[in-house]
Amino acid sequence: MLELSGYKVEVTRDSDMSIHDAGIEGIANQKSSDMDNRLELFNKYDNAVCISIHQNQFTDPVYSGAQMFYSGTNSESEMLAKSLQGSFAEYLQPDNKREIKLCGKELFLCYYSDNPTVMVECGFLSNPEEAAMLNTEEYQQKVAMTIFYGLNNFVSGK
Repeated sequence: MLELSGYKVEVTRDSDMSIHDAGIEGIANQKSSDMDNRLELFNKYDNAVCISIHQNQFTDPVYSGAQMFYSGTNSESEMLAKSLQGSFAEYLQPDNKREIKLCGKELFLCYYSDNPTVMVECGFLSNPEEAAMLNTEEYQQKVAMTIFYGLNNFVSGK
């Protein structure tokens, strides 16, 4: 859908596989190499937008809804986060009152990316109803369209 709309798309991972350098041993070293390689891809293009897609988890199953995290190291990241959060509230989760959140160095890719970057938490796997929806292809497509709309709104407002 992004490519059909003229976006050049680079995917860092489409599964839960590390992209660490060959020959790196030890989980901590592999994780560090993986993060460095993904950051290199995030920073490869001057005019890129980086969206890191995740599912949230919390000890209390009552929490639900998408939420965006951004870093203050790139001034456009906050605008991207607002656009994506607004898109979720408008198109998919009208009762979602979650606010975007500023992150620090704990979100390595967001913090060190040169380009506008947002971590999109699409929902809570710890919420049984939301987890059930997130596991359906139909809802995943709705989430993808919602992210697409938010990205388009951000790009058109730049």
